[in-house]
Amino acid sequence: MDRPKLVVVTGSEGLLGREIVLDLSKKGFHVIRADKSLEDGGYCYYLDITDEGSVQSLITKLVDKFEFIDGWVNNAYPRTKDWGNDWKNIEFTSWQRNVDMHLNGYFLCMHRVSEVMTKQGFGSIVNLSSIYGIVGPDFSVYENTQMTMPAAYSAIKGAIINLTRYLAARIGPDGVRVNCVSPGGILDGQPAAFVAAYCKKVPLRRLGLPSDIAPAISFLVSEDAKYITGQNLVIDGGWTSI
Repeated sequence: MDRPKLVVVTGSEGLLGREIVLDLSKKGFHVIRADKSLEDGGYCYYLDITDEGSVQSLITKLVDKFEFIDGWVNNAYPRTKDWGNDWKNIEFTSWQRNVDMHLNGYFLCMHRVSEVMTKQGFGSIVNLSSIYGIVGPDFSVYENTQMTMPAAYSAIKGAIINLTRYLAARIGPDGVRVNCVSPGGILDGQPAAFVAAYCKKVPLRRLGLPSDIAPAISFLVSEDAKYITGQNLVIDGGWTSI
């Protein structure tokens, strides 16, 4: 394929999103930045993954302008304002809203972009999950902080991993690959007590950085991964190995 590959990154303006865009761009991809904070212009587009019309509008615009969509990275991280509430204080309506925004938003994006990719006969989708979609939280690392691990996060990220496997099996015959990346904790200004406790538990003795995660995503959308589908690549400094 002579033309540069076109890859969409949802949640492109967030901590991980910015690094994913940078890494893909360095490796020669044409990257579409898609985020609620953006307006349409150049390679930037407004996208609300919780809005069916917004998702379909973006995909239609891209196909009309570029003809093909080679890759789609589901990285957006929608959540409610009470996201950090402890299990005992979770309102059922909040739980429903978070599942609807995050899990159903990923489903919506995959459902619509897979229609384009199956018609093309090629494409790669990469979903962002988490180690907490694989294992239960170690709540001891949150001691002496106001932090916790939201219950909805574990449920959503676990579901994303298995939805990835489902879709890989379903549209693999159409030439479309679907994979998942599950990062461990990412350094982002957390309290010192959390950082110390977390790093003590990780074999590599540090939190991850966005630059630790982005190259794996670039790999999975590239031709170097052309025989890889239905996989969940864990990037966690060894957290889940012990």
